[in-house]
Amino acid sequence: MPEEGVPLTPKADLLTTEEILTLAQLFVKEGVDKIRLTGGEPLIRPDVVDIVAQLHRLEGLRTIGITTNGINLARLLPQLQKAGLSAINISLDTLVPAKFEFIVRRKGFHKVMEGIHKAIELGYSPVKVNCVVMRGLNEDELLDFVALTEGLPLDVRFIEYMPFDGNKWNFKKMVSYKEMLDTLRQQWPELEKLPEEESSTAKAFKVPGFRGQVSFITSMSEHFCGTCNRLRITADGNLKVCLFGNSEVSLRDHLRAGASEEELLQIIGAAVGRKKRQHAELLLMLQDSPPAIPSISSQDPFRVQGIGHRVSFFNQMATLWKGCRGPRTSLLAQRWLGSGPPQRHCSSRLDSDTNPKCLSAVSRAPATPSGPPPTSDQLTHVDAEGRAAMVDVGGKLDTERLAVASAVVLLGPVAFKLVQKNQLKKGDALVVAQLAGVQAAKQTSQLIPLCHHVALSHVEVQLELDSTRHAVGIQASCRARGPTGVEMEALTAAAVAALTLYDMCKAVSRDIVLGEIKLISKTGGQRGDFHRT
Repeated sequence: MPEEGVPLTPKADLLTTEEILTLAQLFVKEGVDKIRLTGGEPLIRPDVVDIVAQLHRLEGLRTIGITTNGINLARLLPQLQKAGLSAINISLDTLVPAKFEFIVRRKGFHKVMEGIHKAIELGYSPVKVNCVVMRGLNEDELLDFVALTEGLPLDVRFIEYMPFDGNKWNFKKMVSYKEMLDTLRQQWPELEKLPEEESSTAKAFKVPGFRGQVSFITSMSEHFCGTCNRLRITADGNLKVCLFGNSEVSLRDHLRAGASEEELLQIIGAAVGRKKRQHAELLLMLQDSPPAIPSISSQDPFRVQGIGHRVSFFNQMATLWKGCRGPRTSLLAQRWLGSGPPQRHCSSRLDSDTNPKCLSAVSRAPATPSGPPPTSDQLTHVDAEGRAAMVDVGGKLDTERLAVASAVVLLGPVAFKLVQKNQLKKGDALVVAQLAGVQAAKQTSQLIPLCHHVALSHVEVQLELDSTRHAVGIQASCRARGPTGVEMEALTAAAVAALTLYDMCKAVSRDIVLGEIKLISKTGGQRGDFHRT
């Protein structure tokens, strides 16, 4: 989810309940026997239970499914089941709560897991979990997702990322089906392939003895266009015969203009007749493309109203995550990148004016002195009797304030190697530390008793691996406009990021040293600027 959210379609443009049911009845009459309600997020629609109940009354409709983010599933599922819901897909791209919160811009990981268990409790089997695998975001969690199927009747479906950049596909973030399968077989060599169902979009596998199974939806590397029998109607009533095509036909407009059933069938038939042999004819491009190495490139959002939000969030956010991994690379990939082991550099940024970025290297300009700042021979946070007191800043002018602080965490060779390769059992230490640093900066006044609350306009936390010292260097910067400085916010961000790294790595080594926590520079305020020499 982009930080600023997504534009919502005006309610008047959306299909009404009656229009949805009219179109559904038309398609079922012509032989469609399965309807899936998807999104966006279908469970935020207030009439969703009523829609399911009325679809259930259509003669000839055998399956009513839903694809949901799972946030509201546990609460609504008993009603939906009673109404006739027969199949559930839950979209979940990570099992790391901090990463989940970053992706969707809200808490709720535990609600999604509660929804999954509620579906199992109510007898849905299998419960399908859709995971879009993206290089630099979650490809390190493949084994964790498969492990869920050992004790739960889940069908974890790994979906190849289908990037869209204007009119050109971009394969650099895609993890192919064969690469994913190789990763799984290294852990479970006994993984066996299951028979494919007719017109299925998934290749199913199972670890012998596990309750559930895993599937791969190979939209890019081994497309299934020739057997695809899906049609899509967007929330605002456009018919799409291919998810990746630009062509849409508005059934809503024809409905509202009074088109007859026969006229609608002619319009639908003409659209289906224009369906291409394969989406955008991109297989040759895939076969000839260079190795899928994370890189920084601008992305234009790809939004299909009603179904595109899950795709478009990555175009907004992927530039942060894709550099925050040290993926296992082949010799060919190393030659593509250049010699030497891949280095991990992470930058997390909270800024109203910029998109999140990940830096290939953290540049640090040498600190330069700007003259000695004015000093005081008295502490400012004590009163005349020596008691602690908060400084009154009510009479100070608002000025632009900027502060940069740093810290170093000496991990030792064992923990450093695991962080570098992103192989810690707890998850991605660098990403979690980034998030912790940003959150800590925003909570400084609640952690440090006499700090004023500051409305930060910008927070950035950068982490860089130092292989010569087996260390992680942390740099945090904060900016605000106000009557008081942001040095404490920057120092808190750096310190908490360092503490988080310790917490992530303490199971591997207790010989971890946190140090060099210091202010690098500050600008703004009546005491003048400071730059550490």
